[in-house]
Amino acid sequence: MDTWSAAVMLFLIMDPLGNLPVFMSVLKSIEPRRRQIILLRELLFALVILFLFLFSGQSVLNFLNVEQETVSIAGGIILFLIALKMIFPSSGNPSGLAVGEEPFLVPLAIPMIAGPSTLAALILLANQSPDRMTDWSMALGAAWGISAVILMFSNVFHKLLGERGLVAMERLMGMILVMIAIQMLLDGATQYFMHATGVE
Repeated sequence: MDTWSAAVMLFLIMDPLGNLPVFMSVLKSIEPRRRQIILLRELLFALVILFLFLFSGQSVLNFLNVEQETVSIAGGIILFLIALKMIFPSSGNPSGLAVGEEPFLVPLAIPMIAGPSTLAALILLANQSPDRMTDWSMALGAAWGISAVILMFSNVFHKLLGERGLVAMERLMGMILVMIAIQMLLDGATQYFMHATGVE
């Protein structure tokens, strides 16, 4: 996987367009100027957490003695489940905050931006090619940057696309992510069978 493919995959998993309604709902009772400060703070928190997982995830896998094929198959399954939720979204607001209460780390930084699927994808990238950490850092930076711009200008995107447009975009991204997930699953299964049968 090249750098830009990784960036696209991470962007699709972060799903900023799909998360727009949740972000707007969580922040709607907060004064507009303060809203931007909170959003920027949560985005920076998420970025730090994402980089921590990118650079320390491999150490955790080594400690647990988990093989690359296992990570690839598990990552494919997780991405597939996330993609299904994007295509068939469930109703409800996951924020769980009282009216007027400022979010802190949860739910905006975690899990809306730095969610389990994004963290799993970063561990997968680091596990597959630990010698390309610069590429993965660039991919993460690009995906986070585009997501940050979309979320910082959430009102503009919401007016531009409308509710139906946002739903359509999220489902389209979900379809693309399904294909990436299946490819990841097939790659992991192929590597496993080649390793198990001794075929190089």
